[in-house]
Amino acid sequence: MRFVDIINKKRYNEELTDKEIQFFVDGVTDGSIPDYQVSALLMAIVLNGMNERETSYLAKAMMHSGDVIDLTSIEGIKVATSGPNTIDVLGPLVAACGLKVAKMSGRGLGHTGGTLDKLESIEGFNCFLTEEEFKKQVSEVGIAIIGQTGDL
Repeated sequence: MRFVDIINKKRYNEELTDKEIQFFVDGVTDGSIPDYQVSALLMAIVLNGMNERETSYLAKAMMHSGDVIDLTSIEGIKVATSGPNTIDVLGPLVAACGLKVAKMSGRGLGHTGGTLDKLESIEGFNCFLTEEEFKKQVSEVGIAIIGQTGDL
């Protein structure tokens, strides 16, 4: 499979197969696809979009490109949040209502810093939890934030 063919397909607004999407994700993760080709495909996707199946498969392929934490052992309703300020304010409120908030956050998102950069300024805050510590905190406290790693 040639990545340039995948770029051309999306450039001409054709639907990508699951295998092509997986090839893309694998190539980005292992570094075998050059940045300029990744940029070309992403531009074609921005201009022409992806249908629901393509988007769903891309999300699934990205999720499984690294380690995945299984939260099924946590009892209760689990919710996800997105956005840099959502976890700060809404996370504790949602947890106080009895829902379980398990959040993975990143660093250095622009000039303001990432969620973890900000939260780590709080003395004693720890985002370097093991998987078991993370799940235990979500189960017992109702909310936990874990930092993304190269694999997670």
